[in-house]
Amino acid sequence: MDDLKIEPTKFTPEITFDYNHRLLEIKGESYPENTSEFFNPVFKWLEDYLAGDHDETTVVNIELYYFNSSSSKVLMNFLEVLDQASAKGKNITVNWVYEEEDEDSLEFGEEFAEDLNHVTFNLKAKE
Repeated sequence: MDDLKIEPTKFTPEITFDYNHRLLEIKGESYPENTSEFFNPVFKWLEDYLAGDHDETTVVNIELYYFNSSSSKVLMNFLEVLDQASAKGKNITVNWVYEEEDEDSLEFGEEFAEDLNHVTFNLKAKE
């Protein structure tokens, strides 16, 4: 499987997945004009990846400085896909990375964590 690399724009985050290291990162801002159109290839790639036969831990780092409500909904769907895969035996850790003084980002991370039952979800203040 190939690595995933989506370059950031003014309105969209950088999304990278290093397949060899099992590291997926979403970083930047997310308020694309068409959220579904932007994220659909990411969901397709994730679906293919999760269907693979591997036992290594997958780490997902999410570090978003700003995202709109439609991106929030997509993020929740994304996290639910990871949570379902974790329920089926995949070892997945999600790190919600936020600026220490950004209480809103921390609260968003806490809200996302409340809805997940199987994936390991960590809130990590950026140093």
